[in-house]
Amino acid sequence: VQLLESGGGLVQAGGSLRVSCAASGRTFSRYAMGWFRQAPGKEREFVATISWNGGKTYYSDSVKGRFTISRDNAKNMLYLQMDKLKPEDTALYYCAKPSLGYWGQGTQVTVSS
Repeated sequence: VQLLESGGGLVQAGGSLRVSCAASGRTFSRYAMGWFRQAPGKEREFVATISWNGGKTYYSDSVKGRFTISRDNAKNMLYLQMDKLKPEDTALYYCAKPSLGYWGQGTQVTVSS
């Protein structure tokens, strides 16, 4: 599975942004998938995960209530809707299946204050 993120950009604090992840391969729909992020000078951290059929989701405390993870298995797409963005959300956002070593190249999200 190859992963390609898109949709990052610059947004003001309080604004919204949706990042997407296009997956290649026919096995995408079998896997739970996740979003991770890494800010400059910090370690990569977990953001959200979603089960293979979208029935279960889980979020880090820092984004709970503001971000929504979703997927469209028919299109091999993973999404992260980010609302009420804060400057501390600034990071490179990755979609991934870490247990299998699948990582995208990341998309930059910058939130200005």
